[in-house]
Amino acid sequence: MTAEEDQALGRAEYWDSRYSKSDGEAPTHEWFRSFSDLEPFFRNNLFGLQSFKAEDGPLILHLGSGDSVIPAELASRGYRRQLCIDFSPVVVELMTERHSKVEGIEWKHMDVRNMDIPDKSIDVAFDKGTLDAMIHGSPWSPPSEVKENTSKYMKEVHRVLQDHGMFLYITFRQPHFIKPLLNPDDLWDMDMQVLGDGGSFDYYGFVIKKNPNSLEAVDKGI
Repeated sequence: MTAEEDQALGRAEYWDSRYSKSDGEAPTHEWFRSFSDLEPFFRNNLFGLQSFKAEDGPLILHLGSGDSVIPAELASRGYRRQLCIDFSPVVVELMTERHSKVEGIEWKHMDVRNMDIPDKSIDVAFDKGTLDAMIHGSPWSPPSEVKENTSKYMKEVHRVLQDHGMFLYITFRQPHFIKPLLNPDDLWDMDMQVLGDGGSFDYYGFVIKKNPNSLEAVDKGI
């Protein structure tokens, strides 16, 4: 992709155009890994966790959900409290209609950098491709726009996530480039897992939880 095309990925207008061409059923753009590819990651880091064994299940927030099938796949496994947000009104309307009969999934038009979601209300946040779409330019020295957008995003995720919650993030970007953008303000404790398939190109799954020191700072209004 050209530099201009990379930048366009972070704009709602680009995705409105893409999703307007959907045939109504098949996903237009399933970012890099399918649900079956990621099922071991979910099995290890979400399925069966005792901390999320509430009677009605965890509230899962899909950040920049697009028209991914992952929410529907999770619903089929009993996860009936899912909120999918995207800054493309076209895809929100499309997915609301496509899965109108799937219980427990709600789609809302929202920007992940400024979410209309109450503080500490989300148990699990999930991102596969959204933060990556904000990144362009040199990986060694990202443009100020990239640093600003990714920082706003990560602070918003921190705000809406329960203190005991976790953020599951899937990326193809090299860890030494993505880690500074994930945690510029030292808000998080992060565990990285390599999601390789035996080939030459690995993906990475991050399990991200609130840094206890960041919770103390927030509580003190620092």
